[in-house]
Amino acid sequence: MHFSSGINRPPYEAADGFLQITSGCSHGSCEFCTFYKDSPFAISPMEEIEEDIKELAQSGWAFDRIYLQGADPFIRKTEDLLHIADLINRYLPQVKTIGGYARVDNLRNKTVEQIKELADRGYGYFYFGVESGDDKLLDRMNKGYHADLVLQECRKMDAAGMPWIGNFLGGLGGHNWGLSHARETAKVYNQLKPAMIYASELTLFPDTPLSRDVAVGKYEEATETERVEEMQEFIRCLNIPTIFRAEHVTMPIRLNGRIPEDKEVMIGQLQRLLDDNGEEVLQRYRSRVNSL
Repeated sequence: MHFSSGINRPPYEAADGFLQITSGCSHGSCEFCTFYKDSPFAISPMEEIEEDIKELAQSGWAFDRIYLQGADPFIRKTEDLLHIADLINRYLPQVKTIGGYARVDNLRNKTVEQIKELADRGYGYFYFGVESGDDKLLDRMNKGYHADLVLQECRKMDAAGMPWIGNFLGGLGGHNWGLSHARETAKVYNQLKPAMIYASELTLFPDTPLSRDVAVGKYEEATETERVEEMQEFIRCLNIPTIFRAEHVTMPIRLNGRIPEDKEVMIGQLQRLLDDNGEEVLQRYRSRVNSL
């Protein structure tokens, strides 16, 4: 198999088959991320992809979903993705769906009709790294787009009927910004139809530009209490029917429920986390995550 970096996938995609069709990240400049720093962006040759699909077919692994590798494999042209789907169908007929990570701007080169065609070939449940709906934070973190582009492009997914997943990165604004961040991001999601919103928490690792900003006093991280209150506010402000999950290692508690039915249950779980653990205890958890 051709992998330019380690396997990257959300926790719930652990049982999938993995296939690299791009390397690295087409943007690669977010202030908080170094996932693909050692893997320059590149489009995988189709011959290499076919070789890897054949290898997966001969592996004996049992899976019915492919999770494409690369930070944003959905950037590839529609005709490429259709051809890859044909290859998967030829060699791996048991595969029912194909997903992967995606950036919002990956949709710029795709029409609603093209997305429909991709959905018909099995593509679905791409994980879009929205992170935030707060334009000031999107600029501060150098995401490369604003909330209006999130709305414009993700509405294509909704119009095409392709289910998708969006994320929320708690703590992104740092100290004293959490509640505003939660409200602005919920405001964006409330105008869309994500099948699921997956939440995690900002955890700074060495060698990120943001960690260097912390070291010189240009950015102050949110307290753990602020993070929990921010997540409560985000859940409280969501009013669309969707699944909400927060099961990443960066979360000191695991949440899984439906909006709006389970709102109060999840808010209550977060409140009990605060009531049963002080700031110091939650800080120790964050320190352990930092050291992973």
